[in-house]
Amino acid sequence: MQSQPTIAILGAGNVGGNLGVRLAASGFSVKFGVRAGSNNDELIGRAGAGAEALGVREAAAAADIVFIATPTAAAVAVAQEAHLDGKIVVDCTNPITWNDGPVWAPPPAGSVAAALAEAVPGARVIKGFNTFGAEIHLDPSLGGTVADVFLAGDDAEAKKAVAAVAQAAGFSPVDSGPLRNAAVLENLAVLWIHLALREGHGRTWAFKKTARSP
Repeated sequence: MQSQPTIAILGAGNVGGNLGVRLAASGFSVKFGVRAGSNNDELIGRAGAGAEALGVREAAAAADIVFIATPTAAAVAVAQEAHLDGKIVVDCTNPITWNDGPVWAPPPAGSVAAALAEAVPGARVIKGFNTFGAEIHLDPSLGGTVADVFLAGDDAEAKKAVAAVAQAAGFSPVDSGPLRNAAVLENLAVLWIHLALREGHGRTWAFKKTARSP
């Protein structure tokens, strides 16, 4: 039986913290990549014995799959610092500004995921875990179903590995095509934020692919 991959999460804010807690509770070994001097005792207490806080480079080196959950503006610099050549890298970020609501503001590469792939060409970049809020990262259950995780990337084996992590953590993975579709997923996040925060739908829901019964 193949052992579960070790997970690094670069960023310990609401998204990265809650996702790490969820993955640790699902049996994964989780390494939070954090800055020296930061106090992560409360987060490690929530995540339990399966998690620890390390430096950014140390966390990435110890992991098979690296989730980037930093502020968007820091994502590329953190990825370069972490030395992610050969690693499966999951970009959870969204490039958004605010003008009476969320506005997509992609980098010149066309999406944050594409910018990461350009900056660290040896990384196996997957876009995912970016189309809902931190509450869903912590608990993907939605009544009688679970939240979908849309995954875009050009590396089929990397996407399969991330999908397996998502499924083991209680999400429903959905193959969303090549890495160029990362821009589509970032725009889906814009729609989620608009509906959640501007239209009053709240934060405890997610987009769900469903099929009509035959």
